[in-house]
Amino acid sequence: MSQVQRMSRLMVKTLRDDPADAETLSHKLLVRAGYVRRTSAGIWSWLPLGKKVLDNISRVVREEMDAIGAQEVLLPALLPREPYEASGRWEEYGDLLFRLKDRKGADYLLGPTHEEIFTQVVKDQCTSYKDLPVMLYQIQTKYRDEARPRSGVLRGREFQMKDSYSFDTTDEGLVESYALHRAAYQKIFARLGLDFRIVSAVSGAMGGSASEEFLAPAAAGEDTFVDCPACDYAANTEAVTFAATVPAAVEPGPVEELDTPDTPTIETLAAHLGVPASATLKNLLVKIDGEITAVGVPGDREVDLGKLGEHLAPAVVELVTAEDFEDRPELVRGYVGPQGLKIRYIADPRIALGTAWITGANKPGTHARNVVCGRDFEVDDYLDVVVVEEGDPCPACGTGLKLDRAIEIGHIFQLGRKYADTFQLDVLGQQGKPVRVTMGSYGIGVSRAVAALAEQSADEQGLCWPREIAPADVHVVAAGKALQTELALDVSEQLSAAGLRVLVDERPGVSPGVKFTDAELIGVPKILVAGRRSAEGVVELKDRRTGEREELTVAEAISRLTA
Repeated sequence: MSQVQRMSRLMVKTLRDDPADAETLSHKLLVRAGYVRRTSAGIWSWLPLGKKVLDNISRVVREEMDAIGAQEVLLPALLPREPYEASGRWEEYGDLLFRLKDRKGADYLLGPTHEEIFTQVVKDQCTSYKDLPVMLYQIQTKYRDEARPRSGVLRGREFQMKDSYSFDTTDEGLVESYALHRAAYQKIFARLGLDFRIVSAVSGAMGGSASEEFLAPAAAGEDTFVDCPACDYAANTEAVTFAATVPAAVEPGPVEELDTPDTPTIETLAAHLGVPASATLKNLLVKIDGEITAVGVPGDREVDLGKLGEHLAPAVVELVTAEDFEDRPELVRGYVGPQGLKIRYIADPRIALGTAWITGANKPGTHARNVVCGRDFEVDDYLDVVVVEEGDPCPACGTGLKLDRAIEIGHIFQLGRKYADTFQLDVLGQQGKPVRVTMGSYGIGVSRAVAALAEQSADEQGLCWPREIAPADVHVVAAGKALQTELALDVSEQLSAAGLRVLVDERPGVSPGVKFTDAELIGVPKILVAGRRSAEGVVELKDRRTGEREELTVAEAISRLTA
């Protein structure tokens, strides 16, 4: 079958201007180059060129998953409420779930992830230790009702994802399955041409122990990660753990109340007293599952609410409102201190035992000096909750950390027995007794990978795909005259016969300038132009990624492209 796709017959409409609502490079270019079309907020249609790229990524994922012995299945996207209610995620996911009822009034959801259903499948199909280990995967559409879908296909409400799950009878087996997936992911992302980092992460609502993310550094990324320039430490900022500081050997005096009118913020307090913000203790009030809680951090740092939420998942964390103070006279806005508080107090490890602080005195217009942790107040829980900053010491070696933005393209978890316990997933062990199965969960954002590649590889002219996932191997352009078109079509057929995927622009009535611009925008890695020297059998070969050009005979060009 011919692999020549003629532009005159291809449903593609390129645009010269960026979409009005596009903020990221991938959003702009995927729309302009005719790869995707917006259907509604966070919901995208994949057009012919985009579907080819999406399928190529899926092919690479399938090949590497099959190579480690994983078996592909396809489970439903429309799922009953009961399994998710059993695991607690019917409530934990909150507004992220698309919920619906059938005609009989039964509750359903559109699957955001499938741990529960895979667990039930294995419980039904595997009854003996001889049936394990097993690794199952699917490439399927997932659904999450994002509050603010944005950045094109990077953050949608409907998206393509590869999710896989491992089932083992021992913890050692889980570690091996995890390692197999980790290595497979490295091969997948390398083949896709992605620059990526593997970083430590938190498990959050997924549960489990070990967790790592695969991040693609990009300015459009919504994740921030730290990278140590001196050692191999890298982590999502939400997973960075600092050791508790050792207090200096000082003997602070008794608590001293200070008259500090009109100083409800750290900035106004530090200026009023003439002290650095780092000498003050900031106490942020939040609600954790509706319960008011204070979170203490040094005054020169900010509370990372995302990090706090990850630590406390599945609890819901939200800021207090003015109404929350109405029936709590002991909570004085702008002047809260931990001493004497009757609520839970969470502190960053920097609020170590023996450290002394200037903080609120729980009275309007009043602060207190020499408030000592362990003497004047107690910490209920220590959690790393500050926003990580450039230059913070590496937890592994102490070197100043670097911060970078990235797109999450993969996430792997050692789930353990969380879901196996929920659904009593046991198999008959070698000793004839039931053995509880242990699980791993592993995801790749297939549609996200399209956007990540666009972000990393595009230039001022347009998209610039790696050959492995490009919609064609070569884009042949006929400058416009009949002889040039005839040569372009002939060369295209020869390249196709040699096994290459060819996109040829032989559109009549379209100027050479428009064709050349479209070729740059569409981003196929090799561009072959039948132009002014077509009568001599000479064409121009351009490398889309490097910009290098050379004139070759048709035979030389075919030899070069098929080598």
